[in-house]
Amino acid sequence: MKSLRGLQAGAGAVLLAGALLGGCVVAPAPGYYGGTVVTLAPPAPQVEVVGVAPTPGYVWFGGYWNWVGGRHVWVPGYWGPGRPGYRWVPHAWVREGGGWRMHEGHWAR
Repeated sequence: MKSLRGLQAGAGAVLLAGALLGGCVVAPAPGYYGGTVVTLAPPAPQVEVVGVAPTPGYVWFGGYWNWVGGRHVWVPGYWGPGRPGYRWVPHAWVREGGGWRMHEGHWAR
């Protein structure tokens, strides 16, 4: 009987937490690039030494300039697992609306 009461209390706490957290809004940290147009062109890409994949099936995710806190910040490239049947399309800054907009890297067939 005691364990049933504890189970009911635990279930009630989970339901209450779900109801309270269901209305939470998560906002990005200040300085996060949200896809808006920026007026400062990105610098030239940095030269990276790619080397050999650490294991078969890994692909190189090249570094790119991100927009953080009102300035461009270099994000270095890294090796990561590939997706069979897909290719990685890298991040790219495109001239748009009187400025520059970054198109996020993504997988494409």
